Amino acid sequence: MLNQIKIKIMQKPIVETNFQIPGLTKIHTGKVRDVYQTDRGHLISVVTDRISAFDEVLPAGIPYKGQVLNQIASRFLDEAVEHFICPTWKVSEIHPMVTAGIKAKPYMVEIIVRGYVTGSLYRDIYSQGGREICGIELPDGMKEFEKFPKPIVTPTTKAESGHDENISPDEIIARGLATIEEYELMADYALELFSMGTAFAAERGLILVDTKYEFGIDDEGMIILIDEIHTPDSSRYWYEEGYMESFKAGKSPKSLDKEFVRQWLIKQGFKGDPGQEMPYIPEAFVEVISNLYMELYQNVMGEELQQTEYSLEEIEMAIINFMEGVEDLESTNK
Repeated sequence: MLNQIKIKIMQKPIVETNFQIPGLTKIHTGKVRDVYQTDRGHLISVVTDRISAFDEVLPAGIPYKGQVLNQIASRFLDEAVEHFICPTWKVSEIHPMVTAGIKAKPYMVEIIVRGYVTGSLYRDIYSQGGREICGIELPDGMKEFEKFPKPIVTPTTKAESGHDENISPDEIIARGLATIEEYELMADYALELFSMGTAFAAERGLILVDTKYEFGIDDEGMIILIDEIHTPDSSRYWYEEGYMESFKAGKSPKSLDKEFVRQWLIKQGFKGDPGQEMPYIPEAFVEVISNLYMELYQNVMGEELQQTEYSLEEIEMAIINFMEGVEDLESTNK
């Protein structure tokens, strides 16, 4: 395990973008990402420093978070291709906070792979006596934080707002969200990606607990991996060291993801239920969160984060340079 990082946060977080670049159109504002499209058809994903929990955006940005997410996702998108698992949307990382890629029509489902009984699966289903999720029968007698005999695939709907909901493969097909062939291919890709991520994490003393994957169809009709992958926002990580001791004691293993943010919010009485108001986020807690993201980067990537003193102007110039490069390349190839 690498040393934990403790720094004084200096970077002002970037929580909103609204670039007015000729040939660039903003097409989506997500919980974390602002997505633009160029007149040449490329997507530009700007990973902001916004943070969400329980499908709600917190009222405070987290310095360096966007850089951490973008660079981890960029690495694993490359790994997916290099390991011949599946094609991805990525063309180039054009800035520590920005990735450019190809456009795809997203499937309105998220493919969740779970290796352990924890999180909402345990909190909302298993501990309440439920033994089924997404058409999968769960074994009796499992304890919280216990490893499944093999990873399970539990898809959810992909809500534009509000909470995603668990959905079975049969429901996905019946609702026309994907054909059986498309779903099975996405599930196969997800399990292979999870296996790759699990091995990658294990080499660094981490456990990849669960994660989500999103897929889409490109202009050639090919199913490709889109969005982020194996980041602390899309995945749950535990330290391998001390896991078994914590599990036997019935305690939560030491985590390296944003689950502790959810737990902090729960202690403040917030779970994202209708009518609940997001609590105030103290500056000291913002610094704790930022340090945790950089600690995860260091442990997952095996190196310290090169903290970039970025600005909106620098991001805008990186996008302009990419667009001009594409235009020049197309002119050369004519």
